[in-house]
Amino acid sequence: MTSRGPAPDRRRAAAPGSPHSTAGDVLRDTTEQLDDCLIDALVQLSFVVQKVIGRIAEAQEMSITQVRLLAVLEDRQIGVKELSGILELGKSATSGLVSRAERRGLVRRHEVPEDARAVQVGLTPAGRAMTRSVRREVRADLTGLAVALAPADRDRLPGLVQPLVDEYFAQHLVNPTS
Repeated sequence: MTSRGPAPDRRRAAAPGSPHSTAGDVLRDTTEQLDDCLIDALVQLSFVVQKVIGRIAEAQEMSITQVRLLAVLEDRQIGVKELSGILELGKSATSGLVSRAERRGLVRRHEVPEDARAVQVGLTPAGRAMTRSVRREVRADLTGLAVALAPADRDRLPGLVQPLVDEYFAQHLVNPTS
């Protein structure tokens, strides 16, 4: 019989507070509980935010992905390949998304003078108006929820959340030029 490395440790940590528990056991258990609480809180918050955006999108006869498209284009015109990377969709799905938004008059494709084959996508005046409207509604709903936090906690929350967002994009955002 060949060895595959050490056998797994099947001992169970002593219950916190028991005479056999160590400081390491208590710290590990506490960290796991904190991690579980943190993950649960983040997941629940994401559900709430998605529900708010989904309800507002549905009222405008849009999908959450269409709302994301408008939000991405709010301050720029970009190519479909870059848009695909930001939305984390395939190029075909992104093209279909753009086509549907174009039929509604929300976006417009623009030729790139330097590259006859390239196309950029940008908002139309109707798309800008829709984006502003959706943003106002989302802001109002989320502000209504945020009042449950103490003012000092509301002030700290952006600084706590931004590193998580930055880390996600650092790990997952596909480089659209690769």
